[in-house]
Amino acid sequence: ERELYNRPFVECFEETPMLVAVLTYMGYGILTIFGYLRDFLRHWQIERCPIAREREEQKDFVPLYQDFENFYTRNLYMRIRDNWNRPICSVPGAKMELMQRLSHDYNWTFEYTGRIVQDVINLGSYNYLGFAENTGPCADSAAEVTMKYGVGVASTRQETGNLDRHEEMEKLVANFLGVESAMAFGMGFATNSMNIPALAGKGCLILSDELNHTSLVLGARLSGSTIRVFKHNNMQSLEKLLREAIAHGQPRTHRPWKKILILVEGIYSMEGSIVRLPEVIALKKRYKAYLYLDEAHSIGALGPRGRGVVDYFGLDTCDVDVMMGTFTKSFGAAGGYIAGKRELIEYLRSHSHSAVYATSMSPPVVEQIITSMKCIMGEDGTTKGSERIQQLAENTVYFRKRLREMGFIIYGNNDSPVVPMMLYMPAKIGAFGREMFKRNIGVVVVGFPATPIIESRARFCISAAHTKDILSSKMDQMRKYLRGI
Repeated sequence: ERELYNRPFVECFEETPMLVAVLTYMGYGILTIFGYLRDFLRHWQIERCPIAREREEQKDFVPLYQDFENFYTRNLYMRIRDNWNRPICSVPGAKMELMQRLSHDYNWTFEYTGRIVQDVINLGSYNYLGFAENTGPCADSAAEVTMKYGVGVASTRQETGNLDRHEEMEKLVANFLGVESAMAFGMGFATNSMNIPALAGKGCLILSDELNHTSLVLGARLSGSTIRVFKHNNMQSLEKLLREAIAHGQPRTHRPWKKILILVEGIYSMEGSIVRLPEVIALKKRYKAYLYLDEAHSIGALGPRGRGVVDYFGLDTCDVDVMMGTFTKSFGAAGGYIAGKRELIEYLRSHSHSAVYATSMSPPVVEQIITSMKCIMGEDGTTKGSERIQQLAENTVYFRKRLREMGFIIYGNNDSPVVPMMLYMPAKIGAFGREMFKRNIGVVVVGFPATPIIESRARFCISAAHTKDILSSKMDQMRKYLRGI
């Protein structure tokens, strides 16, 4: 294993302390008891419930809303709903502006006051390299292209929606990644969910990491392949499944699998962990499987040249069969790509639902991708791209180090710009989000069902747009607040 890595690979996932776990379960237990009590009061119309439900005359029909399924939403989520869906009214850069809203009925409805909350430090957006901006070369180029091409393309790539800018962007992506060919799609989620079914089908086996994104899970399910899940980043678990697949073949018939496809992510967005790519590639080669790598969060954000997790480990792109990534994060744009061998891309151009039926990417979005990618590659004649990559790496190490010094339990890899900070208890989710907002810090707080029930967390996303002064001052505020409680 050591021979596969050119430097130590260290990730930290501290177990939930027993006392904290017990108190967290108690918290959810109390909320559940009170939830049933309030549902009882609502049933007898002692308490009014504004949630969507069938009218009295529809009671004899099959219910449209499953009452018990909404129990969590009604009684737990509603209490802290004000922490989510806050409308912003500016560029989501290092700082942003938020619309102030109030609720007079315990978060069932919101009223906008018309006041704008200025200079909120943005620690939630996936703006890793700081390209989400409305000034500078990227914004100027996008504006120029909008004047020439317009905003909408109004057709698919195979009909009259294939622009010269699309062709240039795909050549640039292939060059950036160091592969033969690439193709782009208008939506990152659909890049996974619509292309995996084109690559695998009945008689194929998909081995998926247990923490893979929903888009990968949906794509695997839509493919009709057999799916087996291995423990997160656990190579023993993956190898066990590969051995069994080779030894036993398909269920009942025991014929060999038509294809074995391993699905992994570069950076896992809820855990801040980096895939053990050298080991995955070694297993893939040994058992002659195919590898599908989702670099949504790692492309641009990892590696000395910002080329993602392959660059980070110093590996050969030829060892990854399907390289997928998105333009929505490090490039400040929208959409996704799939890259690899020319034969793969030509096959997908005619077999992928997303390629055949979806409308082409908007010209200003394409231009944003081209200009930001050229900046990262240094083809704009400046060193701004490499400076941003360096700044992100420094900010990440600094932020994680300071949080650990303050005594927080932090998950993931030291080089990951996704920083999950564990909160555990349900009451802390809402309290932390609100208190940070009071101090003009915009954070994302996450709880069940997006995380395991006792592993609620705040997730920070570090950006190259953040200065050390901004991070330092806000962390000092955070520490003062936490010392106070």
